[in-house]
Amino acid sequence: MTPTAALAQPGSNTATMAAAAASTEVASTVNATTAETSAEKSDPRYRNLFARWKSVEVAQEVPVPVAGRQAINIPSRMPLTTARFTSDYGLRDHPVTGRRANHKGIDLAAPTGTPIYATADGTIDMAEWYGGYGNFIKIEHGGDLETRYGHMSKLNVSPGQEVKKGDLIGFVGSTGRSTGPHLHYEVRIAGEAVDPTPYLHADTFMEAFASATNTGAGGPE
Repeated sequence: MTPTAALAQPGSNTATMAAAAASTEVASTVNATTAETSAEKSDPRYRNLFARWKSVEVAQEVPVPVAGRQAINIPSRMPLTTARFTSDYGLRDHPVTGRRANHKGIDLAAPTGTPIYATADGTIDMAEWYGGYGNFIKIEHGGDLETRYGHMSKLNVSPGQEVKKGDLIGFVGSTGRSTGPHLHYEVRIAGEAVDPTPYLHADTFMEAFASATNTGAGGPE
């Protein structure tokens, strides 16, 4: 079974670690409402995973699974405090090339220089210019889980640096393949892009979606 499949199966070791782990080492917690609304619209492969997290509630919080001695820190906030949702995850007409292609993340438009924050604890794996992503950051969160941030105007972290959820990592820009200032944000499991929507706070995401525009979009592909 691939790492992605293991994460997707509610009966797998990875999905049940939050309930079974005897270790007291636990990653940052995720409020149960974080995934409640948007998980229902997410990729079906991951609905069971979010349901599993919600079923292991302690008070009103859901412990994130621990893979042996390695914590898995689940993204659970918006990378921007305010933004306009401009492009969804999935198949779309690319705003730069005009070709029909799969968009591997979401686009959140905001003015150049808007702060960008880490969506979970992790380690900076890449912080550099990266092709169509422009100025780019990749954060490893354990368990083959990563987040990606593209088109940034400035980077505020370096490879190997440890970051906490909410730490400032850079600033919105329009570098790389982009039509205007925005953040391209991805969540990947074992290298495979998944719908980032369930990993955003539901209320904040819906506010962004409600003010959607057709500006400040793009993508590395």
